Amino acid sequence: MRDNTLKYVLVLPAVMVVFATAIWPLMESARLSATVGRLNRPGSLDQYIGLENYTWAFFEEPAFWNSVWVTGIYTLLTVGLTTLLALGLALLLAPGGRLRSGVQTLLILPFAMSPALIGVSFRFMFNPEFGLFDAFFGAVMPPLADVSWLADPTLAFAVCVMADVWGWIPFLTLVLIGGLASVPQDTIEAAQVDGASGWRVFRDITLPQLAPVLAVVIILKSIFSLKTFDQIFMLTNGGPGTATQTLSHYIYFNGMKYGQIGYAASVAWLMVIPMILLTYLYAKYVFRKD
Repeated sequence: MRDNTLKYVLVLPAVMVVFATAIWPLMESARLSATVGRLNRPGSLDQYIGLENYTWAFFEEPAFWNSVWVTGIYTLLTVGLTTLLALGLALLLAPGGRLRSGVQTLLILPFAMSPALIGVSFRFMFNPEFGLFDAFFGAVMPPLADVSWLADPTLAFAVCVMADVWGWIPFLTLVLIGGLASVPQDTIEAAQVDGASGWRVFRDITLPQLAPVLAVVIILKSIFSLKTFDQIFMLTNGGPGTATQTLSHYIYFNGMKYGQIGYAASVAWLMVIPMILLTYLYAKYVFRKD
């Protein structure tokens, strides 16, 4: 039953990929070429047909590879930092953990906010004139005051990562708390009686038992990080320049601003490849046989 479910999960994305790469770009490019014609902007591309869109993206468009690079680094940082911090909070909030009531209350706040609202909030907080962080650094570390955080490529990217981590920690923490609740306490108590330290208990008992839950958490977070759009759109709009332009923003930019719907649709389906791999891994863990 579970094997059949796993197969069904993979059939639909495969069909969608075939349709997108073989039919949809061809239809959209031909339609736009007939009605719109050549786009009048510096460095614009012709309305290619079918697989020519991918040739342009791979070999003629540096901005595409920049967006892939930004998306990859953004995904690695947000997934890694969020998972580590969420695991630490989950250990604090687990039954018998310290600071349980206080931290658990604070987790509700970011979890209740939409990504777009988080982006707007961080944009105001990092404003160099009246932002909360500017006032904090002005009082604690004056050299960091009046810094244009969102005007510097490296700092703007760091702010985007920080906003994403802050928004996702609550959800991942709650999931990991549920995973920790399934760890057999009698095994932990037996190890403690034998003199095992807290680190040995975590490394040899807790972490192996929590590994399947951690795998699902990492896969889900990777999927959402790869397709992130609204939060970065509201925070930096891909700037300064293209320093924070993810693949989703690049697709939106080409499709909505320049009207290259066929090209944007073709590039959008490139995101399906990692999504299929992540979906396969997710289904493998969720529907695996015990």
